[in-house]
Amino acid sequence: MKTFKTNLITTAFLASGITLGSLPVMAQQNDTSQTDAEEQTVEVIEVSGIRASLQKSQAIKMSESSIVEAITAEDIGKLPDSSIAESIARLPGLAAQRLNGRSSSISIRGLGEDFSTATFNGREQVTLGDNRGVEFDVYPSEIMNEVIVYKTPEATLMTQGIGGTIDMRTIKPLAHGEQTVAVTLRGEKNDIGALNPDGEDTGYRGSFSYIDQFADDTIGLAIAYSHMDSPNNEERFETWGWPDGTIGGMKPFVRSAELTRDTLMAVVEFNPTNDLRVNADALYIDFEDNQVLRGIEIPAAWGDAGIRVDETLNGQSLTGRIGGPGSPVGGVVRNDVTIREADLFALGVNVEYDLNADWVLEFDAAYSQVERKTWALETYAGSGRGFSDRQPEQINFSFAPNFQSVNLNPMLDYGDHSVIQLGNPQSWGWGNLTDLESDDDQDGFINTPTIDDELSTLRLAAQRVLSTDFISSVEFGAYFSQREKSKRDLGLFLTLPGALDSNGKVVPGYQLSVPEEYRLPNTSLGFIGIDDMISFDSFRFWQDGNYTEFDSRIADPARWENTWDVSEDISIAFIKANIDTELGNIPVRGNVGVQVVHTDQSSDGFTTRRRPNRSVEVSPTSGGDDYVEVLPSLNLIFEVADDQAVRFGISKTMSRSRMDRMNASTGDLSYNEQVNIWNGSVANPELKPVTANQVDLTYENYFHAEGYFAAALFYKDISDWQERLPSFVDTSDLTPPEGQPVAPLGVLSSWQNVGDGEVSGAEFTISLPGVMFADALEGFGGIFSATYLDSELSYELEVPTDLEGGTQVIEFTNNVPGLSDEVYNATVYYERHGFQTRVSVRKRTDFLGEVAGLSLNRVPVNVNGSTLVDAQISYDFSESGIESLDGLTVTLQAQNLTDEEFVTYHSVDGGTDVRDVQRFGRNYLFGINYTF
Repeated sequence: MKTFKTNLITTAFLASGITLGSLPVMAQQNDTSQTDAEEQTVEVIEVSGIRASLQKSQAIKMSESSIVEAITAEDIGKLPDSSIAESIARLPGLAAQRLNGRSSSISIRGLGEDFSTATFNGREQVTLGDNRGVEFDVYPSEIMNEVIVYKTPEATLMTQGIGGTIDMRTIKPLAHGEQTVAVTLRGEKNDIGALNPDGEDTGYRGSFSYIDQFADDTIGLAIAYSHMDSPNNEERFETWGWPDGTIGGMKPFVRSAELTRDTLMAVVEFNPTNDLRVNADALYIDFEDNQVLRGIEIPAAWGDAGIRVDETLNGQSLTGRIGGPGSPVGGVVRNDVTIREADLFALGVNVEYDLNADWVLEFDAAYSQVERKTWALETYAGSGRGFSDRQPEQINFSFAPNFQSVNLNPMLDYGDHSVIQLGNPQSWGWGNLTDLESDDDQDGFINTPTIDDELSTLRLAAQRVLSTDFISSVEFGAYFSQREKSKRDLGLFLTLPGALDSNGKVVPGYQLSVPEEYRLPNTSLGFIGIDDMISFDSFRFWQDGNYTEFDSRIADPARWENTWDVSEDISIAFIKANIDTELGNIPVRGNVGVQVVHTDQSSDGFTTRRRPNRSVEVSPTSGGDDYVEVLPSLNLIFEVADDQAVRFGISKTMSRSRMDRMNASTGDLSYNEQVNIWNGSVANPELKPVTANQVDLTYENYFHAEGYFAAALFYKDISDWQERLPSFVDTSDLTPPEGQPVAPLGVLSSWQNVGDGEVSGAEFTISLPGVMFADALEGFGGIFSATYLDSELSYELEVPTDLEGGTQVIEFTNNVPGLSDEVYNATVYYERHGFQTRVSVRKRTDFLGEVAGLSLNRVPVNVNGSTLVDAQISYDFSESGIESLDGLTVTLQAQNLTDEEFVTYHSVDGGTDVRDVQRFGRNYLFGINYTF
């Protein structure tokens, strides 16, 4: 058997709760004889804060048999950043996508949230979204002790993804070893200001943690409570598109949001004997996100007012005029509100029992559940109802040369309540089935989707210690999970009561001035040149019953297509052998194992058919499938020299399908009068996971307790990629709408497992403590990483070439969602004598992301690369010598210091085909942390 090196001993002490400050002493004692050590007096420099976090994270990385990255808390309730997403996005190979100004979605090695999994204390969790991807801003950083990112799998890791697995872990109170109380309080401010009259630009966060041990350290307790009121404001310029280089329409607005979150977490450990260990944890999160959006939606080339282009730049309209005499602009003034509420509950129990010196038995059971409700209200106002009633209007426009901003000069006063009134200026309709002759019936809309997600898991395992020269132990067992997720896509068409006569017919030209009791001070859209726009409390106006409501499901088949139930029953048998041997004189450790995964998936949904009177006929439908995947894995670590290792991994992994794609509901077949064909969508509840065979090779050199260098190469061979593809069917027997020709071919689209591809990359990381170069640089340091990625996805599609059955096969290529070709991270810090300062930079190139689209459905968009700069400075009064302030730390943080914008494009190549530009401003936080 091999002799463990210092780094493994260090890790073992860390796992036992030994303080990091003692580690330099252990290392020095190991390098000398026992006699010499007794004669020496060693000066111990105890580190804390970010340096302690780096040491512990480095020790975890060294000890794990899989390839991992780690972030650990600097102190109780204090991860390096105010957000879990921001902390882990700084790790090598990881990147974050901003959503509404906050880092939320994480990609691992170029693969987005759909291809990785997130766990809490090792257990899979339900999610607030429509799919499996975790929104990391739901989880407060204050309750986390560490986050481990598994880049390679092992057989005992029950939740795998072809990207990786992110495990969020709470503290272990018995390992912590002492009574501790920690209180944190931080104020927060947006420098962009409160952009809406009812918005906020200041907020606060607070947390309380209590850790203790009882009954001769056989019972441990950790309790944490966290509250957050976090403001967020945004100036946003959004375009409809650029047909033939001319602006199709635009929707500039300002958004004010406030994220409120209350979290309660408890951990109980019970170790009555050396043989029995019981751990239970519970988590409750009450989450509410309130957003107010106000702006003007302006049709241009895709409107009824027409557009005149005066100047172009690179083929796109630079200056010109929308509307004019006889063609008034139908600008729609929007006072929209989105409220998203969710309650998440998770409970887990783990029991380990040492049957004897050779056998360990484990039982783990968990349950998690979430309920999410959303209210997304749209209200419409303008200068008239429909084209014939609008007031004379024209808007001169001038774009910036990069087309990421515009200056508008309208004739009308959009801040005048006598000019801009509630109504339907764009003839948006079809919601009111009592007047089939009019499209002027929709004065607003409210989406009210709900999500229910429930997950139960059970794990039974055993470990057998072996006395061989190759295998040190074997772990085996079974895992069972049952998950049920449902979505109800509900919505209401809204019409002003006065807009309908006694027979339900639309009253031509009807508008309503906003009643005085709902009015608010005007909103400024100065960033586009419009200083005033009417504002009112639209949500209270709706709540007070000022709209007539029509259930959108009666007329809109898409509501039924997005309503579904998905169930998954998963059974896994696994076995893993832990390797501990020597190859020549080289110590080798690692593991080899396999999972056999059986999945039984099913979905219940609906199929629809539109009646002649616009209503929808609905029928239930269902489907599903079951399948078995075999997932082998091998991880080897060759300790080629002192504190140097080469890691090799080979495995097969899988990422389960998005749950909305496994939906059994089918869309409506409708006639497209622009191209004279029938089209619709077909469900695929039999959709299989995406799989990958992957190879990983890493070199690691741990040259200092706070310093290391790592270089990694990896390759993923991807199969069963999912694409939404069309299928061509004979529709010659269908009757087209009156006046339209018979369509011999129809197109039905569905998600299918058709594509193959590959993702490859290289990662380089170096952590450098300044003391390595000079004693005067003690406390200085930096950690730097660079990731380079390449990918290729392709699939073939057979398409018709004529109406006689001729076809040809065309090959397509696509982008990997979430993949940036280059990702860079850098953090430079100084920490000594109680002072801590650091500056962090995150840079990523363009990638394919996802944002909320029509009816709140997630849609893919091409996201411009960005560079984010954050900074922090703090002082720990424990080093001040003032006894009364011992345990107090004050901190000032600044996020997005360069005010980096979030920019998306309509086309893959980007360029000037701008879709969306979001500016969030800078965020400042000032706080105190008191630990005693």
